[in-house]
Amino acid sequence: MGGRTLFDKIWDAHVVQHIPDGPTQLYIDRLYLHEVTSPQAFDTLRDKGVRVLRPQQVFAIPDHNIPSAMPKGREALEKGENNSADGKVTCEATNETTKKGKGKCTTLEIEDATGRKQVETLKRNCEEFGITFFDMGTKDNGIIHVVGPEKGLSLPGMTIVCGDSHTSTHGAVGALAMGIGTSEVAQVLASQCILQQKPKTMRINIEGTLPKGSTAKDVALYLMAQMTTSGATGYAVEYAGSTIREMSMEGRLTLSNLSIEMGSRAGLIAPDETTFTYLRGREYAPKGEAWGKAVEQWKQLYSDPDAVFDKEVTFRAEDIAPRITYGTNPGAGIAIDEVIPSSGPFSAEELAYMQFRPGQKLEGTPIDYIFLGACTNGRIEDFRAFASVVKGHRKAVNVVAWLVPGSWAVRQQIIDEGIDQILEAAGFELRLPSCSACLAMNADRVPAGKLCLSTSNRNFVGRQGPGARTILASPLTVAASAISGVITDPRKVKIEK
Repeated sequence: MGGRTLFDKIWDAHVVQHIPDGPTQLYIDRLYLHEVTSPQAFDTLRDKGVRVLRPQQVFAIPDHNIPSAMPKGREALEKGENNSADGKVTCEATNETTKKGKGKCTTLEIEDATGRKQVETLKRNCEEFGITFFDMGTKDNGIIHVVGPEKGLSLPGMTIVCGDSHTSTHGAVGALAMGIGTSEVAQVLASQCILQQKPKTMRINIEGTLPKGSTAKDVALYLMAQMTTSGATGYAVEYAGSTIREMSMEGRLTLSNLSIEMGSRAGLIAPDETTFTYLRGREYAPKGEAWGKAVEQWKQLYSDPDAVFDKEVTFRAEDIAPRITYGTNPGAGIAIDEVIPSSGPFSAEELAYMQFRPGQKLEGTPIDYIFLGACTNGRIEDFRAFASVVKGHRKAVNVVAWLVPGSWAVRQQIIDEGIDQILEAAGFELRLPSCSACLAMNADRVPAGKLCLSTSNRNFVGRQGPGARTILASPLTVAASAISGVITDPRKVKIEK
């Protein structure tokens, strides 16, 4: 019997039973819920008179509808104003520590009736069924695919599911993480299992050192352009090679997040010392003696040297320049200094929607909005990168900027490191954690016809608002463009520490 892939090892360890001529019953270690895809699943349980089997393995986090703008006139009480030696105060509503008088201590309300109802319904369902709920505006809240890893809820070797396509993000820690549908969410709530057809396996090797100005986001955009948005359909992808081994945990999370945009069922990266260092001390990670035992088990999670994949491809990191998209799917992309090709993964109608034409060079094109955030690029490393570019500069007057942390923990770290002061000095406002402008389900919507340079994961028609036009890019490219007012190659801007 030949060696096994990382995917095979995790899959095999979670098989409950094989159904003859049918799917596999797979045990699930962690189920994440948000407010959009969960209500019908709970209704299914009520209709069948079923309880949640293992509520301790389920965590719910509202994120899609949460506002990112600072509410007016709704500041919560601050404690410690008169006895804080360092001039900092703590918000009673969120436990966020900030500087006195900065107006960042706040309670949140959702003005949209539908969005408010979705969040309230999720909260009631969690209370009824005994599920841990990280309420909006609290220190535990944020985008579900940011909060899971940063709290140590997502761990190597786990099977993880959520009713959201970008659940593939959690594969970066060495887990098998998949997005599922509402009916499947009900399956997991009731049985802690799911019925799944086993996907094929693919390994994508990336070797070498990324050039100046290129990031994990550029790697993902490059892969989508090379392999198309359907190139990994039916596969679970493992990312490997020297480039991946040198990539930070935040970078790996970005890469795994975008696996779904190639059609992949999951995107995994074998856990290593980078993974262990990132997870050590996290709130839900093993502690003490249990930590050492867990690491020893996690070290066995790799593809055996003689493992055979159904497909294997290799790319050179040196070929990956900073990239941008030009069409209405993430695979329609080019290097930032290239021109739009005369043919590719786009139609004439899609290019017309973007108001672009073949042969056009997008570098230097004026932009209207920029968005830094989403489960793709809403982590602390992304804000450090953005700040390293805009430090000492000023935001272009023609650009509306939305800088949205992926969680309250990220926002607190931005404040603790003084990054918020760099952003403020450059004319940027740090907003509140939310999915924000990644999708038009909250107040952060790009107006029709306006062009947004975004660190999010999708550039579909209307994704950021009806008629909005979206170009995907890395935090470095977005930052360089935010201070110039036009699409700008980050290699042409001085980057500070």
